[in-house]
Amino acid sequence: MSWMREVTCQLGMWRAARARWRADMAQYKAAQKEARRTGRTPVNPGPPPSGFALLPWLLMGMGAFSNLLQGKTPSPWIGGIGLFAFNSLYIYVTFRSFVKDKRKSTSTRVALIVMTLLTIGLAMGYGGSWLYFFPLLGLATGAAMRGPWLGQFGLALTALAAAVSVYRTGWNASLNVAYGTFLSTMVTAAILSLSEAVRELHEAREKLALQAVEKERLRFSRDLHDLLGHTMSVIVVKSEAARRLATRDLDAAIAQVTDIEAVGRQALTEIREAVTGYREGSLATELDRARSALSAAAVEPVVVRSGTPLAPQTEALLGWVVREAVTNVVRHAGATRCSITVDSTSERVRLTVTDNGTGDGEPSAPCPPGIGGTGLKGLTERLAAAGGSLTAGPSPRGGFTVAAELPREPSDLADAVLATAPTAG
Repeated sequence: MSWMREVTCQLGMWRAARARWRADMAQYKAAQKEARRTGRTPVNPGPPPSGFALLPWLLMGMGAFSNLLQGKTPSPWIGGIGLFAFNSLYIYVTFRSFVKDKRKSTSTRVALIVMTLLTIGLAMGYGGSWLYFFPLLGLATGAAMRGPWLGQFGLALTALAAAVSVYRTGWNASLNVAYGTFLSTMVTAAILSLSEAVRELHEAREKLALQAVEKERLRFSRDLHDLLGHTMSVIVVKSEAARRLATRDLDAAIAQVTDIEAVGRQALTEIREAVTGYREGSLATELDRARSALSAAAVEPVVVRSGTPLAPQTEALLGWVVREAVTNVVRHAGATRCSITVDSTSERVRLTVTDNGTGDGEPSAPCPPGIGGTGLKGLTERLAAAGGSLTAGPSPRGGFTVAAELPREPSDLADAVLATAPTAG
């Protein structure tokens, strides 16, 4: 009785699929109604097609069924079994045709071959209305054989239908059967392929939209971390300097407090611009801020810049490197001297930030790629996306070195800058 359980299970699956189809159709109709009310284009393309869409075409076999009931068919038991087998195979093939993996499976192809042989046998044995099983076979073939071989299968099936029709009824009826078979095969395949392509494009658009949202979240988290991390470090350092100077040099302490106010105002401006999407990085600005932050931390800044002017995209990326490297010097290095060198050639630009602090005791190596916008790992991802590289590690003579290289061509940096700085809109 295992076959009974399989039949019961299959019927349950069909009922569940029918319920899902009805629910999707109700949702689609509601979306259409809302679109007509608001004048907007509905986003929901409707329920996905299923085997239920091809079931009404079984009515084309009502002529053969009527002949059986009226006793006009010789050997009615053979005709009845053939009709039942054909309908069962038709339902089996069409329902499997709407699932890509099942459509391409061997069992579906075998069922289609058996269905073809059965159609030939019934049409040659009875003729008349039984010939219209060929268009039904064309529907099942078009649904199951979508792909580069469809044209060959469609022509072969049309020729077969024409030959059997000529054998049974002559040329007049054969043209109608052959035309109906070819049309049902090709039109079914075209409509279902187009529907599947539209749905795949719709799903791809939704995935791209989600990826764009995730990319924007990642970009904003990176920017916010780098902006606030550097700014807060500068404020802390200058506050400590003001506290130390307050008892012995009030004017110098007031100058540090004034710098704190300026840094805070600048931070507010940068955050607003980051939120609205209009901030652009400048290497010269970051170098000036680096000098101020290092001096306030009692670290001697040495800045050397040589070579031709850089493209704005290149400066934006190098500005992030300077910001992050100097923040690490101020927070962790315990250094008394920090050297920042920018050297550009006709093809590449190299930025090096070296301090004489304690370092971290690890060999110099490329920064490991990381996910997120924190620290040098995030910068490594940004520079790698622009065709550059970032290395960081202890210097041979002591201290810590951060070195970044980038191509000079702005076109190579477009994607990285989009991921680095906000974009308007």
